[in-house]
Parts: sequence; C-alpha cells; structure tokens
Amino acid sequence: MTTPTGEKTIRAAIVDDHGIVRQGLRALLTRPGIEVVGEAESGNAAIQLAETLHPDVMLLDIRMKDGDGLQSLPNIKAVSPQTSVIILTTYANPAYLARAISGGAAGYLSKETDPDQIVRAVRAAAAGDDLIDRTLLLAALSHAASDSTPPPTDLDGSDVTIEPLSERESDVLRLMVQGFSNSVIAETLTISLPTVKTHVQHILQKLHVSDRTQAALLAMRLKLVE
Repeated sequence: MTTPTGEKTIRAAIVDDHGIVRQGLRALLTRPGIEVVGEAESGNAAIQLAETLHPDVMLLDIRMKDGDGLQSLPNIKAVSPQTSVIILTTYANPAYLARAISGGAAGYLSKETDPDQIVRAVRAAAAGDDLIDRTLLLAALSHAASDSTPPPTDLDGSDVTIEPLSERESDVLRLMVQGFSNSVIAETLTISLPTVKTHVQHILQKLHVSDRTQAALLAMRLKLVE
C-alpha cells in the first residue's frame, strides 16, 4: 500500500498486555502513512504476530504475562529480521537498554514520551534513522558488543554472507558506530544528507540488518571498523 504522495505505508504492530494502552497507541498511530496491522498482549504472541505479518515496525512492551518483551525480542528478530522493534516501556533501566540493543531493538522509549515523539520514532525506525540518544547508545553498544551473540544467519540457520563495504560506506559506518546522526555524518564527510541516507541503506542491506543501531552493534562485534 502507498500513500497519495507515493510513499510506502508503514505497517506497524503493537504489543502490550494492557488493552487500554494498545487502544491508545492504535488511535495515535492511525494516520496517513501508517497502518496498524496487528496487536498482541504477550511476548510469545508477538513472535507469532511477527512471523505471520512481518510488520515494518513493532512497538514492544517489556513486562508482560506469557513472555517478557526482552526475552522474546531475539526470536522476533529471528522470524522477521526486517522488522524494526521499538521497546516502549515504563522501565528506564540502562541494563534493559543494553539488553534491548543486544537483542535487536532499533529504539527504546519511555511510555511517558510525548505522543508525537512516538509517531516520529515509528517513522524514523521505518526509515532506518536515529532513535537512541548518542550517549546512551555508546554506553549500550560498549556493553552489548561484548556479548557472544553470533553473526546474523538466514532462517535456515546458515551464515549470512556480508558483502564488502566501499571505502565511503566504511567511513559512514565508522561514524554510525560513534552514534552520530545522518546530518552530522553529512557535515563531517562533506557530502549531502541524501547521499548519507543512500550509504546507510546500502550498509543495512550489505550487513543484513534492519536499522542503524544493529549495524553499529554488528560492526563492533565483527570489528568491521577501527
């Protein structure tokens, strides 16, 4: 489905064990350019939803009955690698943030976040843009990069072949690992913002990840940049 402007509609899913929260998020996200394609009330149900619907973006709570969000996150990414998952929680815990990034999350937001910011985060996740504060990202990446999680694999368990990056893509990835936004990367490398976005998309494709946070994490684990 596309919008009147020709842009692809973002397919979003909501996972929370409180019906009133799901209802509120659905109302918030029901707008031009975003379609809520599914809801779930537990981590286990979220895995099934991801495997069935493959949404572009999933808002995922942490503390739920029948499957904690952080415990379910790696399985969600395994069955739907291209789904960008945003943790939406009441728990602003640095350890949770590190686990979220390690598990495959693209972002981490408090439920006290301004509603408009949640909408912006969904759009940013779908576009592969920045979602996490740079200071928090660097701290969490440092913690998560020591994890022994293996490189990405296909659904059949075989290793994914990572294509070599061009010199310019390596430059962009190095700055992504440092937590810099697209606009700062453009200024640093003296290139246009659209060019940076193109490089980022090529990097995500070559590394077989769905967002820049996971690209930075994989780069640190595999020592793709110095």
